[in-house]
Amino acid sequence: MKKIIIILSSCIFLAALLVDAGRMKLVSPGFKTTLLSFNIPPGWPQPVYDFKSNPLTKEGFELGRKLFYDGRLSKDGNFSCASCHQQFAAFATYDHNFSHGFDNTLTSRNAPGLFNLAWQKEFMYDGGINHLDLQPLAPMTAKNEMAETLQNVLDKLKSDKDYRKMFKAAFGDETVNTQRMTRAISQFVLMLVSSNSKYDKMKRGEAEFNLPESLGYEIFKQKCVSCHQEPLFTDFSYRNVGLPADATINDFGRMKITSDPADSLKFKVPGLRNVQLTFPYEHDGRFQSVIQVMEHYRSGVIASAQTDPLVRNKMKISNYEIGQLIAFLNTLTDSSFIKDPRFADPGMRR
Repeated sequence: MKKIIIILSSCIFLAALLVDAGRMKLVSPGFKTTLLSFNIPPGWPQPVYDFKSNPLTKEGFELGRKLFYDGRLSKDGNFSCASCHQQFAAFATYDHNFSHGFDNTLTSRNAPGLFNLAWQKEFMYDGGINHLDLQPLAPMTAKNEMAETLQNVLDKLKSDKDYRKMFKAAFGDETVNTQRMTRAISQFVLMLVSSNSKYDKMKRGEAEFNLPESLGYEIFKQKCVSCHQEPLFTDFSYRNVGLPADATINDFGRMKITSDPADSLKFKVPGLRNVQLTFPYEHDGRFQSVIQVMEHYRSGVIASAQTDPLVRNKMKISNYEIGQLIAFLNTLTDSSFIKDPRFADPGMRR
């Protein structure tokens, strides 16, 4: 099942190699940078990202942040990574099921929030990309997103003296190539760790839940934790939750990657951190509220051979329980994360 995923990611990587044409030097020998600490929150598992291959540095982080907010990575200069991943929405697209792309097009999936990426092995709703460093190449080159070519992106960066200085500060010389560009972006997004919600403070003994939050937490542990495992609130699995395919986008999820009919309509289990900020929900943004999502599990699940056994018979949950669950889900909002000046547009910071 992994074979097609690896092939897809390898094709993107090979394209990057061809653009770089042998200039894949990452860091000049003997070059010194200012290392950044990556702090693992108490009780969290070890990250899966290989930091040894891409050490976090102040200079690399700042370069990655500038790239993340730069519209020049798109064909017409109007679409940056941040166009679809807005900080105030936990780096998702606020209130839109699909994001706007080049030439008045729309993306074909709802933009997920970007945080806690160091713990993810695979990316996209279908797991079609298996390394964080490769992820930016997909939206950059997608015709309905940023619609640019890697060569044009690199040429624009090379022609900018400020970028050349930043690449030199991060990697030791002014060489601009795909590897350096994507690893700088990775350094920025790896630092997007959301771990300071009321839930986290409760776990650290710095806050207490009120009664609805406490009751909601107990209901969550009874009815939701099988898929939304703490502390990341996802098990990163792919599941068919009984949603019919959207007739317009005709998206069958994981099956597109594996070609296995058993994977029809399976999508990655989303993390629930900052869930009140990342609406609308599901891979296609079909639900506008958490209540609509819960109503689906209570009465809207379509049972099939591929529907996950955990939801095939629908979820028995009362209106009262939904109210308490929502009170708990509110505790997963990390206000300090969405206001952290380190992650803001460098062109807007004072």
